[in-house]
Amino acid sequence: MVDKLVDQDLAKLDELLSELGSAKGTLIPILQKAQDIFGYLPREVLIRISEKTHIPISQIFGVVTFYAQFHLKPRGRNIVRSCQGTACHVRGAKGILSELKTQLGLEENEATTKDLRFTLETVACIGCCGLAPVIMVNDDTHGRLESDSVKSIIDRYK
Repeated sequence: MVDKLVDQDLAKLDELLSELGSAKGTLIPILQKAQDIFGYLPREVLIRISEKTHIPISQIFGVVTFYAQFHLKPRGRNIVRSCQGTACHVRGAKGILSELKTQLGLEENEATTKDLRFTLETVACIGCCGLAPVIMVNDDTHGRLESDSVKSIIDRYK
């Protein structure tokens, strides 16, 4: 995973903080842009934001953990979303999810591969119930899946 934050990225963060300052209402845009810089929001970045904006770290952490758009751990280049909604569940989503974990080499309670190529998320509904079971890889939707089709889909994104 990521060992140290890169100095040039920290410089970008400092520039961002100087630009947006600590005016009321800037926290979410700061967090969004910081996440764009680092790919996620490391602890050190949240502390730096707190120090520069004078917003208590507890408040920043509250915002980060409230909104699903923010991530506290590194994410893979490819985001795989496995639908677990009713239609997908009835048509075998649990087996698809199990095969995804196998193909990605994910252990219990792991969501991101060690090489940071993939992050696996479960979602309540993708909105393609007629194609159930469904997964999305990035912006690509794959439907009417069977367990044996998962490997070829994952291989396309390696």
